[in-house]
Amino acid sequence: MAKPDSWRLDPASYPVSIALQTRFQDMDINGHINNVAFAALFESGRVLLNTQMGLARGRAEGENTLVAAVSIAYLREGNYPDPVIVFQGIGPVGTSSFTIQQAMFQNDQCIATCDAIVASRANGVAAPLKADLRGALEANQTRGHSAIVTPAGGATE
Repeated sequence: MAKPDSWRLDPASYPVSIALQTRFQDMDINGHINNVAFAALFESGRVLLNTQMGLARGRAEGENTLVAAVSIAYLREGNYPDPVIVFQGIGPVGTSSFTIQQAMFQNDQCIATCDAIVASRANGVAAPLKADLRGALEANQTRGHSAIVTPAGGATE
């Protein structure tokens, strides 16, 4: 597995964060936070970010977004009962999808990173991202990725 870019390990690279408590049930047989718990903690972070961006507001009937892919890089062991902080923001943005970039920290150490591709759909097929959503995405970008791809294919800084 490739080592993450250095900016991914810096909490200041992410505009949004959430502190989450680990649970006893999150532990594996070795006493570490298990991979399913990592995924659930990242999901809790994504829900917060989506809510703050107003992702569900103003949708017409048949419009939605869905997670199309998730990639988690496990960098260190996580431990119960220590809380974690999930830092997050928006990475690459395409015509009908965008990437949520996240980093999970515990005791001031990055223990995992996650990229989730979120696709826009309308009536069961891919749909272009709306202008107001693009504005929210741009306002929440990570510092490591600043280009927004416009529907015409150009990029803005």
